[in-house]
Amino acid sequence: MNIGITGTGSYLPAQIIENSDFSEYEFLNADGSSFKHSNTVIIEKFKSITGIGARRYAKDHLNTSDLAFFAAEKAIADARINKEELDYIIFAHNFGNVPFGKTQADTVPSLATRVKHHLEIKNPKCVAYDVLFGCPGWIEGVIQAYAFIKSGMAKKCLVIGAETLSRVVDKNDRDSMIYSDGAGAAIIEQSAKAGMILSHISATYSFEESNFLFFGTSYDKSAEQEVSYIKMYGRKIYEFALTYVPSAMKECLDESGISIMELKKIFIHQANEKMDEAIVKRFYELYNLEMPKGIMPMNIAQLGNSSVATIPTLLDMVKYGKIENQSIAKGDVVIFASVGAGMNINAIVHRF
Repeated sequence: MNIGITGTGSYLPAQIIENSDFSEYEFLNADGSSFKHSNTVIIEKFKSITGIGARRYAKDHLNTSDLAFFAAEKAIADARINKEELDYIIFAHNFGNVPFGKTQADTVPSLATRVKHHLEIKNPKCVAYDVLFGCPGWIEGVIQAYAFIKSGMAKKCLVIGAETLSRVVDKNDRDSMIYSDGAGAAIIEQSAKAGMILSHISATYSFEESNFLFFGTSYDKSAEQEVSYIKMYGRKIYEFALTYVPSAMKECLDESGISIMELKKIFIHQANEKMDEAIVKRFYELYNLEMPKGIMPMNIAQLGNSSVATIPTLLDMVKYGKIENQSIAKGDVVIFASVGAGMNINAIVHRF
């Protein structure tokens, strides 16, 4: 039974925000005190660690569900399916719709339902629901779609990852420079034209790690303290990811029965350039190998971290030759892997 990805689509917001656009921000420490260094130094250090030079923000009139709709339309067209035949629309996000200038998220109706409405799907048996799983949400949605199809409950599923993180960041927190907006989508189906999901793995570490990413108040102590923003303990996340993600990837690959020498690409969540490189290097070290050149496509330098949207966006860009010297072909075996709030980890081995 071939169950895999048959179509992809992505949407990149039009507004490009360069690192220099943060030069006039007032970055503060968690206790509200000022940094000793200038913004020029802060931004340069940020670039050297994360690799991010620019990111995309959605235009004011668009929301997360709008971005998702644009990506979903492209994925449906790419897979050449009848949208009325979709059994599930699974929408991974973390913050719902946050209208520009507002502070309250809107999740009723679900964002998946809104996408179904925008797509003008009439079939009531096309079930639409949202997934909250941190940055690994899109991969988890694909795993759920695979399970539905394998069990006979579905034949075609649309899985979306979209976010407008620019609307939930604290402008006094230098970590705000990491986050961005975007959307990616894929059709998962049982089909002769489909590739094949060969294995998958998921885990939640919550005993000590549950609050590594959290919602907190502004670092500006004079700001309204009833409003919360995305916050993180970056060092703890970095150490956690390097400890657990490589071994999860190895477990997933070993379960697939595929040799690491057959692996063509690793699509890893675009969280932090140095962290991602360290994860993949450590993954290859588990096989006593060096990380091959070009194995890990990256778009974080231009697009920043759009959470659940990073992997489906990256896949779509590589598939259509939008990243220099990167491509995938029929028969190629790849790994998708992610880590994020929960703390959650997951991975998929997929043959195209």
